Amino acid sequence: MAKQQPIEVITPPNMLRVKVGGRVGPIDDAAIARAEAALDNMRDDFTEWLEAEVVKLEAAGKAVMAEGVKGEAGAKLFAVAHDLRGLGTTYNYPIITRMAASLCKMIETEDKRAAAPAPLAVAHAHAIRAALRQNIKTVDNAVGKTLVEELEAQVAAFAAPWEDQPAMRAAG
Repeated sequence: MAKQQPIEVITPPNMLRVKVGGRVGPIDDAAIARAEAALDNMRDDFTEWLEAEVVKLEAAGKAVMAEGVKGEAGAKLFAVAHDLRGLGTTYNYPIITRMAASLCKMIETEDKRAAAPAPLAVAHAHAIRAALRQNIKTVDNAVGKTLVEELEAQVAAFAAPWEDQPAMRAAG
């Protein structure tokens, strides 16, 4: 039997701690309060910013109706919907996040965009516009709830063939 070498444990330096500057200090409640106050002051601008994004979505929807969902028009629609998916809740409209997420699910890949029905894609844009115009922020509103659930049901039916593919499950 060969002579065994002693085991040596090497602990690498924690470079993240060096870059961050050591341990995190105590939470500054005053700084959090100032940040929340600043956010409250900007809330009036949220609707304007959301409006600008919805205008982009509607323009992309018009291009999709003219050119179809595949190609550049569909890619642009996906990009704007993806932005809205992230911004809706941030701007205090979680229902818009849900509607945009539904649209994203429907057109997230080139294969899906090639098969996606343009009227359903544009229906998402119209629903998002309606939610903003009617100040429907959550599914607590009966009309908003019905609308988002119907869009999601239509998208689920459309996306079912892709959900059944093992490669899509692994990528998703």
